[in-house]
Amino acid sequence: MAYTSVWSDLAQVEFRQGYLETGPYRTRFLQSGSPDKPLLLMLHGITGHAEAYVRNLAAHAEHFNCYAIDFIGHGYSTKPEHPLEIPHYLDQVNRVLDALGHESAYFSGESLGGWVTARFAQLHPGRTERIVLNTMGGTMANPKVMERLLTLSTQAAEDPSWERVKARLEWLMADPSMVTDDLIRTRQAIFEQPDWKMACRMNMALQDLETRRRNMLGDDDLRAIRAEALVVWTTKDPSGPVDEGRRIADLIPRGRLAVIENAGHWPQYEQTETFNRIQLDFLLGR
Repeated sequence: MAYTSVWSDLAQVEFRQGYLETGPYRTRFLQSGSPDKPLLLMLHGITGHAEAYVRNLAAHAEHFNCYAIDFIGHGYSTKPEHPLEIPHYLDQVNRVLDALGHESAYFSGESLGGWVTARFAQLHPGRTERIVLNTMGGTMANPKVMERLLTLSTQAAEDPSWERVKARLEWLMADPSMVTDDLIRTRQAIFEQPDWKMACRMNMALQDLETRRRNMLGDDDLRAIRAEALVVWTTKDPSGPVDEGRRIADLIPRGRLAVIENAGHWPQYEQTETFNRIQLDFLLGR
């Protein structure tokens, strides 16, 4: 595979990086697109960051005002010193919308971001346009998957060495060669922050079985979502089978499923062209 980097992904993209003051939180973002276009919030997965979407900003900014944010406890946003559960992330998203002066937004959420998006759509239908749930979390509690994710994340927090960070990123991909040196260094810099060990413990709260269960989305929760929803799953997702994506899409009244081949937990990064086409066709109602 040809060498790639975050900068080469963004080099020809008109974008800006900044921070929003969102109540008690300082929310870091990457933004691209004209402010007069509809707002699209891009929400990453656990221990992730806004760079999860660097390969998607250019295509989506033609149609949307895109904000890829760092969740609290993640990236370079505020890191609260308490366990983070879904209501905390919902509060941040509400405050982001308020700070941007938008009553509602379109959403694309991956893993944890999909979990937050689905719950947000259920609880705040008036603030939710179309939603994309990309290899979403929140409907399964597989002890083996949770333990593996907890182990890899904790090891990288305790020792943010090249190999530890690489191993955490490789969990996301069907093709390990997609984990480039540049991507490793981007995440390693985040994991090297003095408060990251604490932050990792706080954002790993959802890998505790009891905590996870009280935050999970049940069948009735999914049935209560009124927004049009696209569930994106992959043939090589490490968190669960395509059948789970199909079950979620069937439960959401206006849900549909799209399956992407040869991708793991980050199809927006690993199969960018396919993901961009599928997501934009849905968001634009094509």
